[in-house]
Amino acid sequence: MQTLTLALMIGSLGTHVLADPAALHLTQLDLPHHGHGTNMSIWYPSVGGGDTTVFGENGVFKGVEALMGASPRPGTHPVVVFSHGMGGTFRAQSWLAAGLAQRGAIVVGVDHPNTSWNDFDMAEGVKHWTRTADLSAALDAVMVDPVFADHIDPTRIMAAGFSYGGWTALSMGGMTGNHAGIVAACTDNIDRMEACDMLLSDAVNMQGLDPDTWNASYADSRISHVAAIDPGFVWGLTAANTAGLVPDTMMIAFGGDADRMSATDFDASGLSELLPGAQITQFDPAFHFTAMPLCKPEGPAILEAENDDPVCTDPPGTDRAAVHAAIIDALADQLGL
Repeated sequence: MQTLTLALMIGSLGTHVLADPAALHLTQLDLPHHGHGTNMSIWYPSVGGGDTTVFGENGVFKGVEALMGASPRPGTHPVVVFSHGMGGTFRAQSWLAAGLAQRGAIVVGVDHPNTSWNDFDMAEGVKHWTRTADLSAALDAVMVDPVFADHIDPTRIMAAGFSYGGWTALSMGGMTGNHAGIVAACTDNIDRMEACDMLLSDAVNMQGLDPDTWNASYADSRISHVAAIDPGFVWGLTAANTAGLVPDTMMIAFGGDADRMSATDFDASGLSELLPGAQITQFDPAFHFTAMPLCKPEGPAILEAENDDPVCTDPPGTDRAAVHAAIIDALADQLGL
């Protein structure tokens, strides 16, 4: 297990010169397993051209520059299928998608039904296998898209994700769930582990889901790399659950002893010990929501008024922009970019 620190990662910043802004294509993806479609984004390296826009900006968060309608950069490129967190959207990690696209990757994201900002149903969303199906469908679509099909390197396909999406990436890469383990971990730590009270509530009833369905493999054989950013559902796992995970796996953690989120603490849960070959990077100071976009100066006050901070308020000493840049570097290096 190779562990890197924030200081080491930031020390490598500035070694890559970014060329043209990333290009962005927005479309719809049909998801028969949900009975309806969803929003889909494809970020990709370009040769310039197209119309420049700022994507994902709102009153709280800064957006990122994108080229709409630009031509793809010649050659073949790795693909990253990215999964957002619980209650998020593919817009939330546009900083990562755009950064990887500038470096030479095609990055595909979807708004996961039942667990996105405008489509949230926790009782359905906790059925984690539907999210891997979402990303497999997105990968199917981009691999036959006439604009992108000839630009895909099928030997470098990464599943990546943040928070609940980190589990989606691990699952897509071959890790399996342990229903009895996660239920027991939640039951034992319901007052300490975030969201366990909701997961075990009568309305969600995670403990009542079919264990065989929960524990089945949802691996996509096309996945060669995994990057899990502060992933969820990391408790109650055993060596049998990690045995099928692709070897080229990166785990990214946010925070130290004082501000690390319990539900995503893959060290305390014992998961890191089950992944001796994984590259593990810990950013400290930082916390779970350091993975969210850069905030505007007025962002913290807006969220505080809505009882939704500290999404914008990192621990003292955190440089969110530097953390983002280091994560882009780490994933790009993992893909050989």
